[in-house]
Formats: sequence, structure tokens, C-alpha cells
Amino acid sequence: MQILITGGAGFIGSHLAERLIGNGHEVTVLDDLSTGSLQNLSSVQGHSAFRFVEGSVLDATLVEELVGAADAVFHMAAAVGVKLIMDQPSQSIATNVDGTQNVLRAALRNKPLVFIASSSEVYGKASKFPFNEDDDLTIGATSVLRWSYACAKTLDEFMALAYAREVDLPVVVLRFFNTTGPRQTGRYGMVVPNFIEAALAGQPIQVHGTGEQSRCFSHVADVIEALVRLLDVPEARGQVFNIGGEQEVTIRGLAEKVIAATGSTSEIRLVPYEEVYPEGFEDMARRLPDVSKLRRFTGFSPARTLDDIIADIMAEKRAKAYA
Repeated sequence: MQILITGGAGFIGSHLAERLIGNGHEVTVLDDLSTGSLQNLSSVQGHSAFRFVEGSVLDATLVEELVGAADAVFHMAAAVGVKLIMDQPSQSIATNVDGTQNVLRAALRNKPLVFIASSSEVYGKASKFPFNEDDDLTIGATSVLRWSYACAKTLDEFMALAYAREVDLPVVVLRFFNTTGPRQTGRYGMVVPNFIEAALAGQPIQVHGTGEQSRCFSHVADVIEALVRLLDVPEARGQVFNIGGEQEVTIRGLAEKVIAATGSTSEIRLVPYEEVYPEGFEDMARRLPDVSKLRRFTGFSPARTLDDIIADIMAEKRAKAYA
């Protein structure tokens, strides 16, 4: 298959590109390199089945050309990370909504299979656990900028499913929960690489808020396995899937695990949210996915634990330090 990955120089996209080429597909990556990096694609650069195009999903003409040549599209390009969303809310909204609209409109001509990357953020402040794909979504006030990302991703989902219903466009919506692993940067507030970098340097690990908020983390290799399986399941079209792990941990507990795994002497330092984020931030106490639908459609279950995730990122950080 000819497969286009928007945002393919990013963390998840680059791992996906490697896997798809390894499976015999031809891959084109579109990325403006605003948050992605060509270094992430070093293992496939020069491969006969790989092509890189530097450009933006906001360039409708370019998107139309690339989507028109594809049999499948993974639309991964997005403004991501809580810090980036809080610092640049208007730009983030435009990137997420307009970019997705460009991809969906471009797909109308040849109707390739389109995967739309959404987020667990769409569940907002929901208090029913675990989160199921058919649950109601509870978004906070518009004065709280954090929810702008959730709203943008929700609109992406609505647009994708509208095209599926109105013109039979084959789309699959992917609600990613916290995905982490090698190559993830902590630049935009990604917690696991930040904790590990601090621990390896013997610096304080900064935990925002009380540290009692909990999350589930997925190894990027498990996430890629789920995506590849969905590519081969026709029944998945027109559906929404949670993509995530089921091992829940508090953020303070995560910090403690990182300290134990690295053998670090780092202390855990609690930092109030207002010292980290601008006005208009709100956090969720818990985020737990129901992944039974994904398992039912693909037979997929995560193979890697949180300890495996920490070990892999730690090995990567140490290797870079001694390179």
C-alpha cells in the first residue's frame, strides 16, 4: 500500500513509518518539523520505500496532492502537549481543526482509508470510569484554555464521522491515551521522559499539583501494533477506538518508580499548577481507558508494562549521554 503519515517525523509517526516500511508498504511522511525531527526518521532515510515532504497540513493544495496518491492516510499531525496548548491556544486550534479538515476534504476524491488521531482529552472531566468510546463527554468552561484542545479534537471526530456517514468515507478515529517510549521529547511537558532525565541527572523531579492524579501509560511499540492491526480490519471503519494501556499509576507513584529504576537520589518536589501554567489551566484527577472494543476488533492487548517503558526510555537516555 501507499501510505501517507502526516506528522510522521514526530514521536508516534516516526515509529509508525518504520513499522509500515518493515511490513512492505511504501510510506510518504508530511511534516513541517515544528515539533518533529528528521533524526526520528534516520533509520528509514534513504530507503527506496520512503519519501519525506517538508510542509504543513495547513497547505490544502499540498495535502490534496499527497492524499490523492495514498491508499491509506494516518493523520497524526497536530499541536500536542499541554504546555504548547496553553502557550499557543489559537494556533493549536487552527492546526488541529483546519489540518484535519484539509485531510478529510482531500480524501473525498479517491476515498483512501483515513485514520484520524484524536485524544483521551476529549473525555474532559468525565467521572465515569473506565472511559468507554460511547460515553458522554464532559468539557470544562471556555475560560479554561486547556479545554480548547479537547474541543478541537472532538470537532475532528465529528467531522470524520460526518464524512463517514454522508459520503461513506472509510475513517477510523483513534483516541490516544498517554503514549510514551524512546524518542519522546519532554519539551512540551511529556512527563515520563522529563522524570527520567531529571532522575539520571540527580535533579529534583517536579510533580505538578498533589501528585495524586493518575494516568495509564502505553509503550509506543504497543500503540503501533494496535494501529497496524486496525489497518487490516475492514469492520473498524466508521468506528472510534481507545488506544491505551490499563496499568494505572499516580504521577507521584510514577516518580517513585523512576527513582527506583534509575537508582537516583533525586527528591520529589511538588509544584503548584499556577507556578507552571498560565491562567486557564485545569487538570483531571484520573484517566482510565476501556480498551475492550480495541481488543474485540483486533485481538490486541498491551505487551509491555510501565516498568518496561521506564527501562526502555532510561536505556535510550543513557545511550545518548555516552554517545
